Amino acid sequence: MKKEIVREDRAEDPQEVRSVEDRIIKEERLIKDEEARSVFNKVFDRATLTSVYELARKKFFEEVEFIISTGKEGNVFRCHGGDNYYALKIFKVSTSEFRHMQNYIIGDERFKDIRKDKLEIIKLWTKKEFRNLEEFSKAKIRAPLPIASNRNCLLMEFIGKDGIPAPRAKDKPFEEPEMQYHILCDYMAKMVNARLIHADLSEYNILNNDEELVIIDVGQAVTTMHPNAKEFFERDVLNLSKYFAKQGVDTDYDKMYAEIKKLSGNMKTAFEKTQKKKKYKRFCELG
Repeated sequence: MKKEIVREDRAEDPQEVRSVEDRIIKEERLIKDEEARSVFNKVFDRATLTSVYELARKKFFEEVEFIISTGKEGNVFRCHGGDNYYALKIFKVSTSEFRHMQNYIIGDERFKDIRKDKLEIIKLWTKKEFRNLEEFSKAKIRAPLPIASNRNCLLMEFIGKDGIPAPRAKDKPFEEPEMQYHILCDYMAKMVNARLIHADLSEYNILNNDEELVIIDVGQAVTTMHPNAKEFFERDVLNLSKYFAKQGVDTDYDKMYAEIKKLSGNMKTAFEKTQKKKKYKRFCELG
């Protein structure tokens, strides 16, 4: 005769219930927009939410308002605090292509003893973008000013007018493309002189902020000592020369490269050590 199994429902732990309720209240206070809150709950883990709360607790902002942009590696939200707007970039821990990220971190001499753990790579990538934004600002290259970072969250200057996010150059071409082309060449020369290469520069990573050119998405930017720095730089020149040629600017790869080289006055020495390192590496492999 089979013994009847009586199933008893576990009584809810009052402390656990209060914890969930507190979290929901916090979310609703911090993220009032339902769509933004839904994205947070679907995409980001509890540790990410805690990181966002920590930034808010430190008075960097008061509320996460709405989504500015979404991508495979992360989402950008508009925040506000007082009379100011901010951009909060949150990298996805679950879906980010961290192997792709490794290609831009390993070989960058600023980052040593890199652990090949997904979360650690994403945390390092967040710090890397913060540092690159600082370096761009020091070199007088227009990019968002970094404000704070925590785990996989990066808080930056909001780029836009009257609270409206600036569109990408891809979506809103510049009214005077030739002027912006020369500004960009100057910025790329300044990058070389600061020993930095964007490594993914195109019309998708440039904002048209009411006819002001602003460079974004600098997480993958590497130093000129990176083994692939020269190739990354040449790819950036190729992408942008094609884009501006389509906008009516009399340019091509050779013309754009020559202008950046002239403005930099330092192109040869910038990549000299990189080439020596690559030759030495090939020599060791052959040996």
